[in-house]
Amino acid sequence: MTTPLRTVFINHGGGPCFFMPDGAMGPPGAWNSMASHLKALVPSVCPKKPAAVLVISAHWETEEPTVLSCANPPLLYDYYGFPPETYELKWPAPGDPALAARVRELLEAGGFKTGEDAKRGFDHGVFIPLKLSFPDADVPTVQLSLVVGLDPEKHLAMGRALAPLRGENVLIIGSGQSFHNMSGFFGGGFEEPAREFDRWLNETCVGVEPRQRSERLRNWTAAPSARAVHPREEHLAPLFVAAGAAEDEPGERVFADDVLNLAMSGFAFGATSECVAP
Repeated sequence: MTTPLRTVFINHGGGPCFFMPDGAMGPPGAWNSMASHLKALVPSVCPKKPAAVLVISAHWETEEPTVLSCANPPLLYDYYGFPPETYELKWPAPGDPALAARVRELLEAGGFKTGEDAKRGFDHGVFIPLKLSFPDADVPTVQLSLVVGLDPEKHLAMGRALAPLRGENVLIIGSGQSFHNMSGFFGGGFEEPAREFDRWLNETCVGVEPRQRSERLRNWTAAPSARAVHPREEHLAPLFVAAGAAEDEPGERVFADDVLNLAMSGFAFGATSECVAP
């Protein structure tokens, strides 16, 4: 039997940062380590491409969990004030209506009311990082929304409901940022809060028993510098879903670096897996 795929929480960068001239957003090389991690994402999680990808992005919130159900999603250039060429980026990955229906089925079995959207495109929390991870845009991809209110337990429960997808060769990606305070990105003075929160997050995701991890994530606002790092938690909530989908399994830090002098981390959850080629 194939080991279920691990889930992963990635940092998706700032707007279209990976597709701008080096030094255009911060010092030269500022985003290089993050880009390298995203380019190696599939080999680091499983040795072959998954059959499909489910992405929970920080940039879509709805009243109930909602899936993008169209067969050929457009791109939603939901970033502002960047060079014109960044609004011409392409990533024509197909959608997967059957997977979208399966996601709804699992969530509804877990007690959620769900919705679908056949018109919305992939936002930049999907196509910017996945353009690096899947440059050929050849893996069917479905996006799932966060739920308004960003309740940690609700998103952990979403992950628990979606866990069977891991055994169906679907890679679950939470796409956010472990540090997300715009004042910190552009104003400085957040280096120590970022380090404090990053230490707590690493201990939570890697250093405690899996069930303790869930309890700590439910109470993440008690972490050191929590609100300094996440004034609003939409960029942390995708991690809750990824962790919930492997709730009884270990975590591993798969990315760690200071980006713009701010400590950031990415994590995988679940036993090391070997996925089956589609």
